[in-house]
Amino acid sequence: MQTMGWREWVGLPQLGIEHIKAKVDTGARTSALHAFEINTFFQEQQEWVRFRIHPLQKNSDLVVECQCPIVARRVVTDSGGHSEERLVIRTEIQLAGQCWPIEITLTDRENMTFRMLLGRTAMGGFCVDPHASYLLGRRPE
Repeated sequence: MQTMGWREWVGLPQLGIEHIKAKVDTGARTSALHAFEINTFFQEQQEWVRFRIHPLQKNSDLVVECQCPIVARRVVTDSGGHSEERLVIRTEIQLAGQCWPIEITLTDRENMTFRMLLGRTAMGGFCVDPHASYLLGRRPE
């Protein structure tokens, strides 16, 4: 079984995001992704979402526009006890040379340290070392 650190660089290739720093959070069930300008629309009788993201912290010049089908709407309670309804998407995550589908909720994480939170249902068969960072590689410069 492979071990990941408490923070890792991951890719979301179906969303066009090569690298995003994720906080690995075993206390969170669901993963969360920073998103803004979130708009829903219908395509072929299915509800979709279009949103934008700044994948790199402190770099508002880099903007990625994403769109994908909505798989659900869920009420999520954050660590501060605040609840909000969030859109849920399904996309592939790329980590340690592997790729698998995960569900991610969309929310405003602009003021958070990490643009993405990797929840326990998305961790696959990895163990987490809470004392280590970037065990699976750093973002190429």
